[in-house]
Amino acid sequence: MPRVTRGFKARRRRNRVLKLAKGYRGGRHKLYRTATEAVDRALVYAYRDRRTKKRDFRRLWITRISAAAKMNGTSYSKLMGGLNKAGVELDRKVLANMAILDPSAFSEVVRTAAEANA
Repeated sequence: MPRVTRGFKARRRRNRVLKLAKGYRGGRHKLYRTATEAVDRALVYAYRDRRTKKRDFRRLWITRISAAAKMNGTSYSKLMGGLNKAGVELDRKVLANMAILDPSAFSEVVRTAAEANA
């Protein structure tokens, strides 16, 4: 008597995992059991790193804003405090891009923050 292969539902489930494992090396893209382990681990990393990416970009933006603020004769904390007092609602991503792409506009923002601090 032939073995039972569980029908199309099981095959569909296996193929879904193997499709996610496409591009993996060795048996990890061919063998269901090792592919399952590899895909599960990859999904855990992806979930974790989506959150880590937000932290990393915020740190990068703060570093860039801080460097540009020092070039304009102020510190990051004084700049951000002045912007809050002045009611300027620019987020760190926009400020960092402005610091790189449009230094003159960033200088104006620094001046606005300095006036609010004074």
